[in-house]
Amino acid sequence: MYAGATNIVTALRLGFHLLAAALILPAQDIKEFEKKVTEFSLPNGLHFILVERHDAPVVAFHTYVNAGSVDDPSGQSGMAHMFERLAFKGTETIGTRNWADEKKALDAIEDLYDRLEAERNRGPKADQSRVEILQTQLKLAVDRAEYYVQPNEYTRIVEENGGVGLNASAGFDATEYFCSLPSNRIELWFLMESQRLQHPVFRQFYKERDVAMDEYRQQTDSRPQGKLIQSLLATAFAAHPYRNPPGGWPSDIANLRRSGAKAFFEKYYVPGNMTMALVGDVNPAEAKRMAERYFGPMPAKPLPSILHTGEPPQPGPKMTMVDSPTQPIAMIAYKRPSQYDKDDPVFDMLQLILSSGRTGMLYKEMVEDKRISQAAQAGATFPNGRYPNLFVFFLAPSPGHTLDENQRALDDLLARLKAKKVDAETLQRARTQTRASVVRMLGGNSSLAKLLALHSASYGDWRKLFTAIDDLNKVTADDVQRVAQTCFVAVNRTIAYTGLPNQTRQQPAKGGQQ
Repeated sequence: MYAGATNIVTALRLGFHLLAAALILPAQDIKEFEKKVTEFSLPNGLHFILVERHDAPVVAFHTYVNAGSVDDPSGQSGMAHMFERLAFKGTETIGTRNWADEKKALDAIEDLYDRLEAERNRGPKADQSRVEILQTQLKLAVDRAEYYVQPNEYTRIVEENGGVGLNASAGFDATEYFCSLPSNRIELWFLMESQRLQHPVFRQFYKERDVAMDEYRQQTDSRPQGKLIQSLLATAFAAHPYRNPPGGWPSDIANLRRSGAKAFFEKYYVPGNMTMALVGDVNPAEAKRMAERYFGPMPAKPLPSILHTGEPPQPGPKMTMVDSPTQPIAMIAYKRPSQYDKDDPVFDMLQLILSSGRTGMLYKEMVEDKRISQAAQAGATFPNGRYPNLFVFFLAPSPGHTLDENQRALDDLLARLKAKKVDAETLQRARTQTRASVVRMLGGNSSLAKLLALHSASYGDWRKLFTAIDDLNKVTADDVQRVAQTCFVAVNRTIAYTGLPNQTRQQPAKGGQQ
């Protein structure tokens, strides 16, 4: 594998979740599986899915919030990502030496920030000496608030009680929180998760904001692959927030406010916008009792409004270049509809046909036979699927070959897909090979909890885990040809590349790394 492709390949796999989920449990009878599932919603709208697996005294917990970077307010890109950073900073009783005094210190920070912004907002009339004084006072106030912090106390409590895998993930469409605990510690999770969501304190907000800025510099500014992905999305999408990096634009990150985080939380972290899945050694009746006790007091609130910004029709092919000394690599993307479109399974099938390991058409033709590519992969859903998105290809030329050669070979392959139907053997091989590869990784409680929550939140029914494989099996050669003909057209295309299209990729120096 082309080493420089690692980050891009990882990103492509973000769009593979729904496809992988479709192949988790096809061999199981849905009626038998349903016997292990308990599903209920609290009066406030918070939805729970429980699956009994009593083979080990462990339970996996997954909280899925229907809010990601696409929901960042204008001028506040990176806000949803901040909740991943603030997830386990604690509550009013966990993570503090003295909450009453800490709250005063946190409020003092916001008061100073309000005054600083008010002065800056005067524009050319702003008193720069006053700005500098307020900046110094603000820094001292942040340091004073830090005195009250008990670092990592929330995490320590979970781990001391046998918890593992405590983490959070913020993406384009959702934010997720997860961990596993011994089954005799289930009530601890209910207590701590409910308190975290009912009484957020946004502790160390500005410290984490600085870390987010450093992360942007490390993952994007200093990494050609990160710049390539950002450039592709910002070029392909003219209006839709998929164009924004999930971690935010630097100028936005630098001005995020704790008060803005509170407003975001109040809008999106409402019971009806969250789904919680528990998989493992769980007693449904006891779990429901604890859900009612700990999460029942959360007040019902209106669901957040649906995103209104749509992507306008693309007027023609787009291209962007990232100036970088790295060896040439390219991402070639075509506009496609959302995961709710009737042809979504067809796009998944196209990915399987083109990029299912060493038997995929891309690898076999461009890497193995022609040897013009070091890596050639496809992703059916990028950067995510809730809204119209991209079918994307990643190409890395082999030494002695160019991006032009790679793109011509890809164009030729796609032209053949459009001109001639794939045979039945290719369709069947795509299904069976992928099923074998994903079943191994999705037998665990944590994976199943994630996918139950994801499908319930995304489609309104966790049973999509089963019906999606049926949808995939219904895809015909005619469907594949029709979607290839309508999707893989120049007007829908955006190309992002590093280096020059006709630049020959050089052999690495002896002992060097590509």
